[in-house]
Amino acid sequence: MKIKDLLIKIPVFQGGMGVGVSLSKLAGAVAKAGGLGVISTAQIGFRKPEFLTNPIETNLIALKEEIKKARDIAEGGVLGVNIMVATRRYEDYVKASVEAGIDVIISGAGMPMDLPQLVEGSDVKIIPIVSSKKALDILVRYWQKKYQRYPDAVIIEGPMAGGHLGFSKEEIGTLTKEKYDEEIVSIIDYVKSLENVMSKIPVIVAGGIFEREDMEHYKALGADGVQLATRFVTTEECDADERFKQAYIDATKEDIVIIKSPVGLPGRAIHNAFIDRVRSGERFMRGCRQCVKTCNVANAPFCITEALINAVKGKIEEGLIFCGSNAYRCKKIETVREIMEEFA
Repeated sequence: MKIKDLLIKIPVFQGGMGVGVSLSKLAGAVAKAGGLGVISTAQIGFRKPEFLTNPIETNLIALKEEIKKARDIAEGGVLGVNIMVATRRYEDYVKASVEAGIDVIISGAGMPMDLPQLVEGSDVKIIPIVSSKKALDILVRYWQKKYQRYPDAVIIEGPMAGGHLGFSKEEIGTLTKEKYDEEIVSIIDYVKSLENVMSKIPVIVAGGIFEREDMEHYKALGADGVQLATRFVTTEECDADERFKQAYIDATKEDIVIIKSPVGLPGRAIHNAFIDRVRSGERFMRGCRQCVKTCNVANAPFCITEALINAVKGKIEEGLIFCGSNAYRCKKIETVREIMEEFA
């Protein structure tokens, strides 16, 4: 698969997972194996002592460091970053990524309306994440009118994805992967109509992708590739603590629940003691780590940053373990190469 001049040998994107689940080690390994390795920029500097007092500036320094480390691992493979539009000082994260020489910027959790302007003058490819044809049409029309630019590729993220979701809780409960296929086809057809005036725009399907059979299904619908996240958590190369990975392996289907995140979106996570305590009314809000603009700090029951950091560091009963709908199917620790060979 090609994204303009970038060759991705195996049509697999590794989904960006924050906080700290997909950093240089995982992204570099996926890129080296022939896919698109993706670093999550979400609170990427959390391991540095300066993070507690100056989170954003620390994140920007760590972002450049992680891109460099991933480059060393990737051996010429293609690397991207995932930057949520809702991120505070979003523009600075984009500019830091461009300065660090990233190949691709992927952006969701909002509409990246001004992303073309932020990468102007660079060769960085820009890829929005959308969940509906309507959202993509709005974005494309705006980009074309203001910047004379189209997306270099499009990621369609469905309701079976992990972490924060772009659907209501009701939609998540009723919109199955099979039902969502119609929306996927409509988005693919829309992108094909753009290709009449532009070069090829690859379409990548994300959310609930676990095995090669899933990729074959979406390719049959017209997609060019798929994005996996959950499957890469239980790999040797994943940047999360081993106890975080073990939580996936130990999870049952019934353990995977939808929670209400303090950032105003539903999220999918593995049920644990922390979730029970939040549901019982306990409040864990101890300051603000300046993560996303949509968090209501005054009323938030817990700090999403702190909860995700606790989990990725292995304090799995004191944090939020985000996951995809198929996390219960992870039964062993694999290597990135083994997964990529399955999809090759």
